[in-house]
Amino acid sequence: MIRISDLHKSFQKNHVLRGIDLEVRRGESMVIIGGSGSGKSVLIKHMIGILRPDAGRIVIDGEDISEMGEEALNAVRKKFGMLFQAAALFDSLSVWENIGFGLKQHTRLSDSAIRRQATEKLAMVGLYGVEDLRPSQLSGGMQKRVGLARAIAMEPQILLYDEPTTGLDPINADMINNLMISMREKLHVTSVAITHDMVSAYKIADRIAMLYRGQILQVGTPDDIRNTDNPYVRQFITGQAEGPIAKDLEKELMQRGIQ
Repeated sequence: MIRISDLHKSFQKNHVLRGIDLEVRRGESMVIIGGSGSGKSVLIKHMIGILRPDAGRIVIDGEDISEMGEEALNAVRKKFGMLFQAAALFDSLSVWENIGFGLKQHTRLSDSAIRRQATEKLAMVGLYGVEDLRPSQLSGGMQKRVGLARAIAMEPQILLYDEPTTGLDPINADMINNLMISMREKLHVTSVAITHDMVSAYKIADRIAMLYRGQILQVGTPDDIRNTDNPYVRQFITGQAEGPIAKDLEKELMQRGIQ
């Protein structure tokens, strides 16, 4: 469903993505793990064409979007739904208007039809009777669910999740994990999530890819990652303070100090 080949991206002197090769199979749940600054968000923005690569190819459902024009790119983007890290809801709109925002922009459906669809999607994420509330009246966990309802409103083929459990307590985080699994099973979508929450990663992933300093270090099943021999992956998944990642950071800080 998604094939990324030799992807490079720099911002001035900062070479963020350094030859990424990654394939996401149709219908699978791929989780991309990695620390802050590893390039996870930059990678996911390339998948939907928000950023353009300096080099390399991004093929979505058989279409190369790397050099695609804006009109054609917008058509491909309709295959995606996205749950943002902070839900990214519009405070000035009601819950149902938030969920129906894309439908309002891209279809000719009436407001009553959009509201019906919003209610239907809310039920899929376990929320009832909140259509007329404002996002500020909801808890963080409920806002995430509304964000997920909006992500599925246009019945996408691919769901992207940007740090879906960040800021949630363990119980609400697990509810979001369960909903992500449910969405994949009910809607038969391809899922890509970026996270540093290993509890979530192990639960929702068919495969996990470890991204470090703009390169994929390892791709494998949750069991492959748990039992990895790669010292960088091992340090990240165990959360140990000492290891090669810490040494690289220390070396980098020393070089900056010398400069």
